[in-house]
Amino acid sequence: MPIAKLTTQFVARACCPDEKGKIEYFDQRQKGFLLEVRASGGKTYYQRYTDDHGFKRQYRIGPADILTLDQAREKAKSIVAQAHLGDDPQAQRQAKRAILTFREVVHDHYLPHARQDKRSWKTDEIMLRVHLVPAFGSKPIDTITAQDIREFVSRKQKQGYAAGTVNRYIILTRYIYNLAAKWQLAGSDHNPTKGISLAPTTHRDRYLTREEALALIASCEEDDNQTAAQAILLLLLTGARRNEVTHARWEYVDWQRGTLFVPLSKSGKPRTIALTPRGVALLQRLPRLDGNPYIFPSPVTGEPSPSLFYPWVRIRDRAGLKNVRLHDLRHSFASFLVNQGASLYVVQHLLGHTQPRTTQRYAHLAPETMQEAAQIAGNVIEGELATAPAG
Repeated sequence: MPIAKLTTQFVARACCPDEKGKIEYFDQRQKGFLLEVRASGGKTYYQRYTDDHGFKRQYRIGPADILTLDQAREKAKSIVAQAHLGDDPQAQRQAKRAILTFREVVHDHYLPHARQDKRSWKTDEIMLRVHLVPAFGSKPIDTITAQDIREFVSRKQKQGYAAGTVNRYIILTRYIYNLAAKWQLAGSDHNPTKGISLAPTTHRDRYLTREEALALIASCEEDDNQTAAQAILLLLLTGARRNEVTHARWEYVDWQRGTLFVPLSKSGKPRTIALTPRGVALLQRLPRLDGNPYIFPSPVTGEPSPSLFYPWVRIRDRAGLKNVRLHDLRHSFASFLVNQGASLYVVQHLLGHTQPRTTQRYAHLAPETMQEAAQIAGNVIEGELATAPAG
């Protein structure tokens, strides 16, 4: 353990003996301060100190070809002072190095968790892979700030993303940080989405008229891809969700009762879809593939189609309905029911809503029905008043 008077000249001339891989020169002026010289020619400043538990620690200050001797000395003094105050600088550095990047948290912790516990994990995976990881992936999670989130939101808004879509990015990021804190991951004691308000969203309700529905049916009947076309037609006839139809199996059909069983709906519970006579006839006309359990298998893979997007765009455009989404068929099914006098309670159960407030959005669709109901109440009241004895 050679002791030397470390000067700028000494540092410049210092070399490692041929028989050694490295040598450490301790400064005679400043206790614990040393210069490590390696056989390769590299030189690094260190500071040794004793922590609160009495353990010897060594803190790497930095390379001598970047830091001057005076800079290294000042850093060494601050390290010793920090240790005397009870804050172990080496432990803090190790703790910092243990903090994962956003990408590491996503791939090593969140996605494995989501695959087991979240039915919509594939949607999360897409949002993370396409948007959030490219924006924040290389950053340690303790360095992502609220300003970073606000700038990300601003970029997405300028790119034309809808408020609801941008909100989902914020909600997912917030959820990941909350889980990281629950798992006690290093650096998760702050959540950069805290205080970030979600943008107000409006429901985009689009309902088909009777004439539009007939045009859509005609377009389905003439499409070349009849598997997709009949699946789309069944969505209109039942108000079902896309996956409830595309993943349907023949064994789920109860021909006598006219129902289609869904073993796992969006709510996480099973439900039964009511089939109209036309819906039953539609299913009866469909060909069955030997050994394939699915009602609407992809002609390419034999598995449920992951999306009906391309056949849907072709069918709706041919029907002159360019601004209609596939999910609008579900809204239209509900509107037809409400406008024919069906109660919201019935609509709720036909759509598989678990909360009445979800169905409440359709309450405005039948003003005539509401007026008729109000008139009934009015007639009763007027009749009571007419028969009441004069006071």
